[in-house]
Amino acid sequence: MQKLRKHITSGNLAPLYFLFGPESFLKEEAAGLVRGRAFPTEDEAALNTTILHGQDVTLGEIVSRASEFPMFTERKLLIVRYFNKFRKAGSTAQQKQHIEQFARYCKNPSASTILILDTDEIDRKEQKKQPWKDLEPFRHDFPLVKNPEPFAADRAKSFGWEFEPDALNALCAYIEPSAREISREVEKLVMFCSAKRKKGGIKAGDVLECVGISKQYNVFELEKAIAAKNLRQSSGIALMIMEQEGNKEGLMNIVRYLTTFWLRVWKMHAPGVHQQPLSETAKMLGMYGRQEFFAKNYLDYSRRFTLGETESALLSLAKTDRALKGLEPYPDERFLLLRMMQEMLTS
Repeated sequence: MQKLRKHITSGNLAPLYFLFGPESFLKEEAAGLVRGRAFPTEDEAALNTTILHGQDVTLGEIVSRASEFPMFTERKLLIVRYFNKFRKAGSTAQQKQHIEQFARYCKNPSASTILILDTDEIDRKEQKKQPWKDLEPFRHDFPLVKNPEPFAADRAKSFGWEFEPDALNALCAYIEPSAREISREVEKLVMFCSAKRKKGGIKAGDVLECVGISKQYNVFELEKAIAAKNLRQSSGIALMIMEQEGNKEGLMNIVRYLTTFWLRVWKMHAPGVHQQPLSETAKMLGMYGRQEFFAKNYLDYSRRFTLGETESALLSLAKTDRALKGLEPYPDERFLLLRMMQEMLTS
């Protein structure tokens, strides 16, 4: 996305963009950047932007629309969402004709049209066939965000702000790991911090205050209680989190956070991990930049919990997750939580 953003903001726009992958928010953002750069005013953009949906048009119709000259302007913008669902022509012969027509267009796209084709995931075998292989020179991949910490840090940096390590940890523990949710919360945090001060990093207190996390009952205190193997304290803090956030939503947040926690402890049991540099350990744990500061905690955690205890905790989390998704019956969320804590800390 950074490379594509730099290309778009340079003003040297391409005639065709193939936005490929499941990360819809960043694809929408890329299309918005192209639109903003292609037209000097919003009125002109509105008049010369057309949005189509793949299921409503054939390849031939897309080529026909893209080949039309714009009215009263140098170029127009044509966006086809869900392009992977494009409607097939009536007969096999017509389908072949449309594919050939589309291939010719890809080799020589119209200079007066910017065509954006927005596509979800496609099977690997299908990608080697037409029309997908014709689009390879124009392809930009948009996979889901796997590591929310560096993504959140980059978003804050784009606004001129920087997270302190514990603040970044706090934010990513409490939000859904999606580009849309992270971007929304980072923007909200930047506005919040900008109202308080002109300079300085985003602090943990800002996150706790802005996102609405209790300073006393949060997943960081829960992590400390679990690391101390204190069943009573762990259960009490977790119950308070559920009371603050709602039973089901609170428990889902706890399960998500503790899954990351226990997976990291599990990775620390791999042979040779304790002998490698801390920077390599942090990379293995999915910690980047200033987040490396917390990697040393997991060296300690892996000594406190055996591999068997760690795997038992992960199995308990998986069982709780299945229940929350409706795959197993349960009386209430409090029962699920207390059972999970007991299985984690008394195995």
